[in-house]
Amino acid sequence: MDLQSIKNRFGIIGNSPSLNHALNVAVQVSGTDLTVLINGESGVGKEVFSQIIHSLSTRKHNPFIAVNCGAIPEGTIDSELFGHEKGSFTGAVDARKGYFETVNGGTIFLDEIGEMPLGTQARLLRVLEAGEFIRVGSSKVQKTDVRVIAATNKELFEFTQNNKFREDLYYRLNTVPIRVPSLRDRKEDIPLLFRKFSVDFAERYKTTPVQLEDDAKNLLISYPFPGNVRELKNIAEQISVLSTNKIVTAKDLTPFLPERSFNRLPVLAHQPAAAGSGTEFANEREILYKLFFDMKRDVTELKKMFLEVLQHGGGSVQMPGNFFNDTMMNDHKSLETSQPIMNNNAPTQPVIIGGNGDIHDHVEVEESLNIMDKEKELIIKALKKHKSKRRDAALDLGISERTLYRKLKEYDIEEL
Repeated sequence: MDLQSIKNRFGIIGNSPSLNHALNVAVQVSGTDLTVLINGESGVGKEVFSQIIHSLSTRKHNPFIAVNCGAIPEGTIDSELFGHEKGSFTGAVDARKGYFETVNGGTIFLDEIGEMPLGTQARLLRVLEAGEFIRVGSSKVQKTDVRVIAATNKELFEFTQNNKFREDLYYRLNTVPIRVPSLRDRKEDIPLLFRKFSVDFAERYKTTPVQLEDDAKNLLISYPFPGNVRELKNIAEQISVLSTNKIVTAKDLTPFLPERSFNRLPVLAHQPAAAGSGTEFANEREILYKLFFDMKRDVTELKKMFLEVLQHGGGSVQMPGNFFNDTMMNDHKSLETSQPIMNNNAPTQPVIIGGNGDIHDHVEVEESLNIMDKEKELIIKALKKHKSKRRDAALDLGISERTLYRKLKEYDIEEL
């Protein structure tokens, strides 16, 4: 089957080389039972590629199921995938088959595999390596013959470096990688996709299809489309319904393109953005914490340096020219010095501090500056404040309840 027939069958629009390469890989691997990892941003159509692989495989007459790992709560995902026995946990009134048991002989598509908990990853690795699984609450090993196709919009290799994803599972899934290009990487396909969507919506709403002038096409092509094909489809539908002109110019198109201001503030490299409504606020809060801790550490080191000089009977300390300002000089007038702390005319001259004063009973306490320690402390305070009610504590912390649950396990915090 040639590529154009596959595109027509699955409704794929576009002729960019990157898209054609991804389709060629999908066709070539479909006749095997190899595990496939589909990479791509949200909205590029990763699930369509899984359907292509299944439909062209020898398993095409057997079941196919798509599972969004990010949409299943962490406490129930093992039961959903592998099943459970009656009475294995609260609410398990009957035994239940999992997806790996019900689609035996078929294909399972695990979307957002990067959101899968580490414990479930170990179970999945066992299925991929030996074709075995155990129901929750059971000790009986069961066999299954399921082809796994996984997809993610994350960089799983970076997750393995941060211990957020098992490295052995990553290499087991990444047997055949397929990268679906984003819409901004195949701009030549944007006018074709828009025309296809506008015709479909015109047939649905019994109207005349809208057409784009050249300036409108150029404006649409220059738009970055962070939501990819899904966002383009939404824009085409809005224009088809709301536009009063069927010949759309750039001026007519502009109100339908969202104004996006991309946040370019730095974030902590070791701390990935947490899922939930408070992600942006959490990142900004972490940045402020780090700035405050750095400032406090600098002040503490400065105090130690002066106290050491005073205790050892004076000395010479070399300071950069812009280290002190007038306010700091005023704050240190009480110190006995043999000459002014800073000579404005010669800012790089050494500072001479006398050692006549004696210091007693001075204890310098170094507070922990580790952000993880502070995060654990805040979580404990929130739980105490809300009497161990996770939902209220998560709301107070500005994170999702699921993220709070993961943090409790990560920091080994027991229920208060």
